[in-house]
Amino acid sequence: MSAASKTKELLDVLSAACARQFNFNPRRVNEDMRYVGKETAGKDIVHVFRDVSTHSQIVLRGTFATLRESQGEKPHWSAAEQAHYKCSDAEMEAEVAAKQAELDYTHSSAFYQAHKEHLLSHYKESPAYKEGMPSMHAAAKALIATLSESQDAQLTAFAAKTLNKDADHLTHLLLASCHLDIEAQH
Repeated sequence: MSAASKTKELLDVLSAACARQFNFNPRRVNEDMRYVGKETAGKDIVHVFRDVSTHSQIVLRGTFATLRESQGEKPHWSAAEQAHYKCSDAEMEAEVAAKQAELDYTHSSAFYQAHKEHLLSHYKESPAYKEGMPSMHAAAKALIATLSESQDAQLTAFAAKTLNKDADHLTHLLLASCHLDIEAQH
């Protein structure tokens, strides 16, 4: 059995265990959990999975799953995170649609269009790229910080429309739009 097949089989067992024990949506478990590897727990070998966003972990021992509620000093598996895993398929579809709408808006927004060439010039394959320039991520982060500091009206309007003022999220939206443009060029 290939490693990929074994990992898929373990993920299927994890999904079933989480549905049975925690009422988690198996589809959410399959989409958001990644296999980390094996660990030894006493005489047993357990399999560890980690959430792609929060890095919260689930340990699978046979067909029994355990949420690691803390990792080091950091607490995990808050009520909100568990609710995220319990959402229905319809709620997941609505989430995907909302994210796609946000990306579509960003890509066509006046804000992104005004800064598109600057951001794309930081892409190493761009004709405008010069050796030693910061990465696209660093450029986008610096742009958001500079415009936020100067209380740029266009950024303020963009943040209001996306219902998010978090600099990291706004940076992510700009980068996702850049990647759409880069993919379109290739």
